[in-house]
Amino acid sequence: MYKRALVTLDGSPLAEAILPFITEIAGPLDMEVVLLRVVAPVPPQIVEGTRHAVFEDVEGRLAEARDYLAPLAAELAGRGVRVRAEVRRGDPVLEIAAAATEVDADLIAMTTHGRSGLGRLLFGSVAEAVLRQTAIPVFLMRLTKEPAPDHLPLPDEGGSYARR
Repeated sequence: MYKRALVTLDGSPLAEAILPFITEIAGPLDMEVVLLRVVAPVPPQIVEGTRHAVFEDVEGRLAEARDYLAPLAAELAGRGVRVRAEVRRGDPVLEIAAAATEVDADLIAMTTHGRSGLGRLLFGSVAEAVLRQTAIPVFLMRLTKEPAPDHLPLPDEGGSYARR
């Protein structure tokens, strides 16, 4: 049924909390996992009172994103999951939707802060916008406070993953 899942990560422990769940279903379903990190553009900043502007180090930020994904992909691969990592630059919502189409994803998996009211109005919701932007099923895991572990949990003797 599901052959490929696009897992969006933003570098936060909250986003990484999706990984144990994806690992648990990817193995039995022989599903490929595509880890995606979108680097949002940063506009130039003018240093007040001077003629100087500070510009984004695009290549540096893309390299940091690749360096962030590499150990996560290696850990998943070490657990027998077919995995690859992709880095894109642009608007996160548009890039997630485009990447899902380009990699032929059957599922997009991501966490959400679960903000409502004023918080959602001020910060927006990437998850909600992705839901509206794509016809691909989106698996959302709502987390508000509990960070992900430093590493993926190890399966117990029965092959299941226990929460720690």
